[in-house]
Amino acid sequence: MPEDVVLPIPNLALPQSLFVLSKPHLSHLHDNARKELLEGIKADQMAPYYRSVTAANALPADAALLEEMEAANTAELARLDTQLEEAEKMEGESDIADALQARANHFTRIGDKERAVEAQNLALEKTAGMGSRIEIVLTLVRIGFFFGDFDMISKNLAQAEELIEKGGDWDRRNRLKVYRGVHLLSIRQFKRGGELLLDALSTFTATELLSYNDFAAYTIIANVLTLKRVDLKKKLIESSDIIQVLPELPTLADLMKNLYDSHYDKFFLALATLEQTHLIPSRLLSPHTRFYVREMRILAYSQLLESYRSLTLDSLARSFGVSEEFVDNELSRFIASGRLHCTIDKVHGIVETNRPPLKSAQYETVIRQGDILLNAVQRLSKVLY
Repeated sequence: MPEDVVLPIPNLALPQSLFVLSKPHLSHLHDNARKELLEGIKADQMAPYYRSVTAANALPADAALLEEMEAANTAELARLDTQLEEAEKMEGESDIADALQARANHFTRIGDKERAVEAQNLALEKTAGMGSRIEIVLTLVRIGFFFGDFDMISKNLAQAEELIEKGGDWDRRNRLKVYRGVHLLSIRQFKRGGELLLDALSTFTATELLSYNDFAAYTIIANVLTLKRVDLKKKLIESSDIIQVLPELPTLADLMKNLYDSHYDKFFLALATLEQTHLIPSRLLSPHTRFYVREMRILAYSQLLESYRSLTLDSLARSFGVSEEFVDNELSRFIASGRLHCTIDKVHGIVETNRPPLKSAQYETVIRQGDILLNAVQRLSKVLY
């Protein structure tokens, strides 16, 4: 296999379909997910994966289909084993490495995790070319994504980074940014993950991991939350790479434009739509839905409150298109947790901002972090002495 050909294996659309089928509240998406899952399994003859999927009752078991796929898997493995034997007898080390990699890719394609990982690691040991070694490690990362194995993802991302530092080319460096960015989003590190995705926006080639539209959606979702207002316009709203996909991502277009333009009632509607269409149904983002929606609301409230010393609850509620009771309850929670710097005068129906001076805020941060450090040192000293 030429080094510049990246096989899209395993098919990462399938665990997304399986995730949807595992959620009863996404029943309106089940028919399409079931169809895509079965078609993907048939296309790659994924007998081992089909067995696990039917065992979980995500698809009805079809004994004839399973038998047909297992026969195809056995025949293909026999062919690859013969190819490997011939390479070991007649060919050089590079041909043996290619045969090992082809065998590993077979197990990866059909969704046999244990044999795929073992075979990929063996191929890695026998492969000399730096580019091919990096590709094998990135394939192991994708296997980790496919099966939701975070330890495997972290371990192989670190290994890929080491290899790329030793001799990775421009394309693989950029693809690694996407892999790392997606992983960081999956563990709720939106700021660093968003930075990496944004950095790879104009050079995206990691189509074996996700489609460009999904990549653009993740880039917008992460960076709307973390970018400053001036950067939001410069790096997202006015980005030609983002502009070209916005017609296919109307909810995300509404979200960032209405936040930037301070149309908070429309922003809240877009956020609610985003929650239902992009967050809850997403295998990657679903665990972080409540966190993301809360943080986006805090961001919008903060942005509005920064413009005023005080404003009435009524005007605040009208700005967001919600009731006074809703705003009162939500602001109370965020104020109590220290996320919003304001007070509510319930008698007069007024919200007054009380942002601490910058130096005072920095001083409080230093004191708080200093206390944490001192406590850690004290605990360590007890262990050592």
